[in-house]
Formats: sequence, C-alpha cells, structure tokens
Amino acid sequence: MADLEVLDEITEQYIVVRLGGEEFGIGIGYVDNIIRMCSITRVPTAQFYFKGVINLRGEVVPVMSIRKKMGLEDDETTDKSRIIILKLEDHELIGIIVDAVSEVVNLANSAIEAQRKDSSSVEDTYISGIGKAGSRLISLFDINAIIEDKESA
Repeated sequence: MADLEVLDEITEQYIVVRLGGEEFGIGIGYVDNIIRMCSITRVPTAQFYFKGVINLRGEVVPVMSIRKKMGLEDDETTDKSRIIILKLEDHELIGIIVDAVSEVVNLANSAIEAQRKDSSSVEDTYISGIGKAGSRLISLFDINAIIEDKESA
C-alpha cells in the first residue's frame, strides 16, 4: 500500500526545446507534431514574428518565430531546427520554430516553481514556471499566453 502513495504525485511530460543557449519546456499535450524545417511561404502584412505558412498534409498552418516574439535575435536555420506544430482546444494548428528538440522529460508538480507574473520582461510573460530536472532548470512555456497574444496583435 505504501507504493501507491508514492505514485500519487502528479507528473507531466514536457518536450524540451532549445532557443539560443536556453532550454524551454512545452507541455506534451499541446504538441501535435514535430517536423523538420521546410519551405515557408511568406504572408504580406503579417505580424513581425510570423514567418509565413506551410502546407502540412493539405492544411495551411501559420508558423511563428518564438525567438522574434521574445525579442531575441532572428532564427538561424540549421539541420537541428524544427517546427513544432501545436494544437489548442479552440484554435487551429500553429507552428513555432525552435533551434532544436532535445528530449521529453517527466516533471512532478513539486519540481515546478510557478512564475511570478509581476515581471515586465517580454520573455517572462510567456513563461508559466521553472521546472527542475536534476541539476537543470527548464523554463516552461505558457502556450496559451503565446497564442492569445498573437490573436490580439
């Protein structure tokens, strides 16, 4: 019976991605697909952080640069660059460009420290918390904040 108590702690899976020299986590429930970089068709008059659209199995999917949205330098496409296709309950699919995808980690709720929302940093407004995976700290993206901001811009 004691073993069941240990299993009571809720853990969630996160895909760990790299942007610059930092690691960020994306809740696996948001991830529809991870694809290699492909041809992106530019869209005139789109927000500055939108790279354009791609054709994914016959569906047009907008692709945005998280780096540009967070005020970082522009994306540098390498053989490790990926487009992560995200799905949200009430939204269409959307792609985000990351420098690399490294792994999937399991984080217990007790290993996640909630982000304080009193920060004025652009980057911090898109972070929901910090996950501790061993000696590593992983900033966890607040996907809803990133996507909702896109719609209001």
